[in-house]
Amino acid sequence: MNFDFVEVLKAVFLGVVEGITEWLPISSTGHMLLVDKFITLNMSDAFKEMFFVLIQLGAILAVVMLFWNKMFPFQFKDKSQPVIRKDIFSIWYKVVIACIPGAVITILFDDYIESNFHTPVVIAGALIFYGIAFIVIENGNKRRLPTTVKLVDINYRISFFIGLFQVLSIIPGTSRSGATIIGALLLGVSRVAAAEFTFFLAVPVMFGLSAIKILKFGFSFTSAELIILGTGMTVAFAVSVLVIKFLMGYIKKNDFEVFGWYRIALGVLVILITIL
Repeated sequence: MNFDFVEVLKAVFLGVVEGITEWLPISSTGHMLLVDKFITLNMSDAFKEMFFVLIQLGAILAVVMLFWNKMFPFQFKDKSQPVIRKDIFSIWYKVVIACIPGAVITILFDDYIESNFHTPVVIAGALIFYGIAFIVIENGNKRRLPTTVKLVDINYRISFFIGLFQVLSIIPGTSRSGATIIGALLLGVSRVAAAEFTFFLAVPVMFGLSAIKILKFGFSFTSAELIILGTGMTVAFAVSVLVIKFLMGYIKKNDFEVFGWYRIALGVLVILITIL
C-alpha cells in the first residue's frame, strides 16, 4: 500500500508538470523526461512510454472544454435546429493541412528519434536554441504589426507552414506549442491567434499519438497502471484549465520573451546537472 501511494504521488506530480508545460512554450516532453530522471515511476518501460503520451490527453480535454464553442461546428440555438458553423469547419480543414507534415515525419521517424535523441544534452540544446529564437523573434515583432490578427484569418498557406514548424517538435525539448507559435509569429500571426491555432492543432495530434501508443502497448492494464494513468490525466486536466486561462490573459498584454529566458536558464541547468 505504501509503495502504491508513493507511485500515485509521483503521478500527481507528473500531472502537474504536464498541465503546466503542455500549453506554455517550454516543452512538456522535455520537462517530463527530465523529471523522470529524478522521480521515476516504478513501472515497465513500455508503460512509462505510453504514460508520457496519454497523460497529455488530460491536457487536451481541458482545451476542448474551454474552447468547445470555438471548436464544435454544430451550434444549437434552440432544441430542434442545429446551426452549422462553416467558419469552424474551415478552421478544421486548415488544421488537417497543418497536421500532414508532422504525421508523415512521426510515422517515419518516431521510433528512431525516441531511441537516439531523448537525452539530456539534446533536450538542453533544444531548450536553449528555441529560447533564443523566442527572444529574437519577439524583439523583432516590437517593430512590426501582425498581418494575421484573428484565428479565422489564418489561410491554408500559413496553416501548412505552421505544420512544417510543428515537425521540429519531434526533437524533445523543442515544445510542440513552442514550435507552432514561433512559426506562426514568423508568418505574421498575432500571439492570440497563434495560441488558439496551437490549441486546435493539439487536439488531432495528441489523440493520434495516444492511439498509436495504446495500440503499441495493448489494452491490457493492471489495476495499478489504471490508477496511475487516471491520476496523471485527471491532474493534468485540472492544472491545464488554470494554465490555459492564465496564458490567454497573459499574451493579450505581454509577449513570449519571458518564456525564452526561462528555456535558456533551464537548458543551462540541465547541462550543469549532466556534467556534474
